[in-house]
Amino acid sequence: MDIFGILSLIGGLALFLYGMNVMGGGLEKLSGGKLERILERLTSNPLKAVLLGAGVTAVIQSSSATTVMMVGFVNSGIMRLSQAIGIIMGANIGTTITSWLLSLTRIESGNVFIRMLKPSSFTPILALIGIIFMMGAKSDKKKNVAEILLGFAVLMFGMEAMSDAVKPLADVPEFTGILTKFSNPLLGVLVGALLTAIIQSSSASVGILQALSVTGAFTYGSVIPIIMGQNIGTCVTAMISSVGANKGARRTAFVHLYFNVIGSVVFLILYSILNAVFQFDFAKETIGAAGIAAIHSIFNIFATLLLLPFIKGLEKLAYLTIPITAEESEASKGEDEFKVLDIRFLSTPSFAIERCVSLVKNMAKISEEVMMEAMNLFETYSEKQAELVEKQEDLLDKYEDKLGAYLTQLNSQNLTTKEGQSVSTLMHSINDLERIGDHALNLMEIARNMEKKKMEFSKKAKYEMDVFGAAVKDILNRSIRAFIEHDTGLALSVEPLEEVIDDLNKEVRKRHIKRLRKGKCTIDLGLVLSDITVNYERVADHCSNLAVYMIQMEDYTIEAHDYVNRLSGEVLEKFEQMQQVFQEKYRLPSKKNEEGE
Repeated sequence: MDIFGILSLIGGLALFLYGMNVMGGGLEKLSGGKLERILERLTSNPLKAVLLGAGVTAVIQSSSATTVMMVGFVNSGIMRLSQAIGIIMGANIGTTITSWLLSLTRIESGNVFIRMLKPSSFTPILALIGIIFMMGAKSDKKKNVAEILLGFAVLMFGMEAMSDAVKPLADVPEFTGILTKFSNPLLGVLVGALLTAIIQSSSASVGILQALSVTGAFTYGSVIPIIMGQNIGTCVTAMISSVGANKGARRTAFVHLYFNVIGSVVFLILYSILNAVFQFDFAKETIGAAGIAAIHSIFNIFATLLLLPFIKGLEKLAYLTIPITAEESEASKGEDEFKVLDIRFLSTPSFAIERCVSLVKNMAKISEEVMMEAMNLFETYSEKQAELVEKQEDLLDKYEDKLGAYLTQLNSQNLTTKEGQSVSTLMHSINDLERIGDHALNLMEIARNMEKKKMEFSKKAKYEMDVFGAAVKDILNRSIRAFIEHDTGLALSVEPLEEVIDDLNKEVRKRHIKRLRKGKCTIDLGLVLSDITVNYERVADHCSNLAVYMIQMEDYTIEAHDYVNRLSGEVLEKFEQMQQVFQEKYRLPSKKNEEGE
């Protein structure tokens, strides 16, 4: 094998690994997080968990990705260790689909229909369809399909290139002499584990083994230990992923390791004993790509059937390895809700976005509660209630910090257009929700100061502020409900009310200035009222922003405060009708009545 053959082998390997990565990424994007949601919810029954793990891994073509996802689920408290074990077992079965697909490259037949099953025959067609979709499609879904088709085509071309590059080695005695040394089971296990640990993919490792099998130097007996080692080597990804995670996540990684190690040891011992007794003839026969795929599947199915009844035993073994500490027991009593923001979910943006959405909805509820509590302090002041406002506002700050940092990390991932827009909307939303908390804190401090100084508004000023406050509570409730329930119709009613609040703010301030001029109100109270109205008006602005974010989900060309200017026809008429309704609902007494008082 000359330098050009080596270069061909390296190029084929690079295409193979790149194609596998692209195809897996496209499959993951196309699933849109649905597979992860299924894993999250349907794991109550061990057998069902195994089937789900196998199915999901067969789709995304990566047992490592599934296992890392399990580590993330356990780390974030979404799933218990006992639930994750069945998924991990199933993932090992699901990953064998790749080796069967790769075995198609060795199909030889004069029949046209059978030859069409050979990847070199149909992958050019898939590549052509993929490139047409990639260059011409506008929807993310078609682009994801294009990624899958192109990734698969590149994967298969890489496999063919590797096979063609190593074919001449069949006539090199030195090379075949090296491969025969793999008949030593321990060396075979070590080589298989090392290769898989380096490239962190058992599917890719088995694919390389299938490509090398064209040399005819491998036998069934020499390949079995290598495949055992490949299954052990794939545990490295999960072990690395668990570094820095909580104890539950590390136990999940150890379960994956124990499952593969125990399965490999038992399989090798049984095979060695039976081979010594019955002298299997096939052990010395040359193995091909299909034979490697068969052994890969048989082992993983065997290991799953062997250890499925002992899920509790694997769980206990993991707990013996990493015992429960007193601190862990105490922490489990009050689960940290921010655990769902696990960095392992970043590789699955659609699922990570869902985790963020659930937390932002919680944040929205808290922001509404804290504002309502702060406004109620003007009715009946309570120091205990004031302290609660402070605590809730601190919690909102924590939400903003945690979510903001996570969304920033998420934004750096390879996102689809829709995912990018969702991340942008969430980042803007948490900022507005946190600012509502800030205004609630401002209002609490104003109420506390009024209580200390025994300050009270006149009856007229109090009535006006009650009307203003009722309008603010209304817009707050509408915007938060629209945001949490994703109700675009309700969101459309927010901006008309915000315009009414703007007018209400101007009118309240104008009337108060008149009372100041007539000496019916003190300057101190005038400043207090001004501070309250400023906070009320800004809360309404933030509520308007939240509603517009909801509307933008339908039309991303709309700017934050521009959509009112773009209204026309029936939509504009409906907007004006809603505005009139709110004007009547929150109308202040006429100026004649004011003059008469």
